[in-house]
Amino acid sequence: MPVLMNAYLGFADQAREAMEFYHGVFGGTLSMTTFGEFGQAGTDAEHLIMHAKLETPEGMVLMASDAPPGMPHDEGSAISMSLSGDDEELLRRYWDALADGGTVTLPLERQMWGDVFGMCTDRFGTAWMVNIAAPA
Repeated sequence: MPVLMNAYLGFADQAREAMEFYHGVFGGTLSMTTFGEFGQAGTDAEHLIMHAKLETPEGMVLMASDAPPGMPHDEGSAISMSLSGDDEELLRRYWDALADGGTVTLPLERQMWGDVFGMCTDRFGTAWMVNIAAPA
């Protein structure tokens, strides 16, 4: 799988509504998972979107999520760049370079869904997410 770079939109609590709107505009396939599906059942975050992905027939990809519990949603933080794939060596090299001189907000480590994932803000203020897919 090649390494992909996509825009990732952040919302306070409107990711579902926004992604359903974009799905109506662009068509394609929309998938969404909630925080409740990944250990937050019975909490205020249960119905919030942990991850949404819209793939259009033209090959466009748009991803989004609601701010996770405990993480504030600040205006201006609504867009992140997302790098994903299964080339662990390459993605870790990107991670190291992007985090150098920046701020790591979530260390690059194995997550509850099985992939290695981390978030950082580079020294220029751009937010990045890196996801290394678990071996099949």
